[in-house]
Amino acid sequence: MWNTIERRTTISLSPPSTPRLRLRAEALPGSARTALDGAWWPRSTDPVAELPGLILALQDHGPIDGRRPITHVMLRIDDWDGRPRRLRVDGPAGTRVVRLSWFDSLPSGLLTAIHAGGRRVDLFTVPVSTPHAEAEASMELASHPRNQIHTPGLLAALPPPRGGTGRAGAPDDSVGAWESEGGRLRTELAAR
Repeated sequence: MWNTIERRTTISLSPPSTPRLRLRAEALPGSARTALDGAWWPRSTDPVAELPGLILALQDHGPIDGRRPITHVMLRIDDWDGRPRRLRVDGPAGTRVVRLSWFDSLPSGLLTAIHAGGRRVDLFTVPVSTPHAEAEASMELASHPRNQIHTPGLLAALPPPRGGTGRAGAPDDSVGAWESEGGRLRTELAAR
């Protein structure tokens, strides 16, 4: 049974931003389906601020006759600060409400958008704190037509967050916890 909060539609008060998005080119002839359809590097972990621009960009991607609106987005709970269930997206073709589902069982860094016709788009979500060069490189790899690396492998290849803050901007306790478990701090972190 739905309660009032679950039926409430969240509205972004700011206009949709232009997403830092890289999508895979059409599949190469004879190639198998890739692990991902591309990558997205959001500017924050606020889904209300970030998702409208991404949803509009994904709806505009693809062949003209196959464009269908995004109706559902599946996200990992730990990757985001908020968890709205429905999000209003205002675009040039009108206003629509997109259902958002939150899972702790999705791999970290994975976002799946589903079009009205059932077609799905799997994206690697680059962590917000990733340095520019590493983010661009991981987006390029995730969107490559022959990519077979899933999100856990792409995340493992990224450097740890700089500046002692975690994904959502909170102090990063993982460095201290790792050190206390017998790990060795990297030189630039040990200098703090």
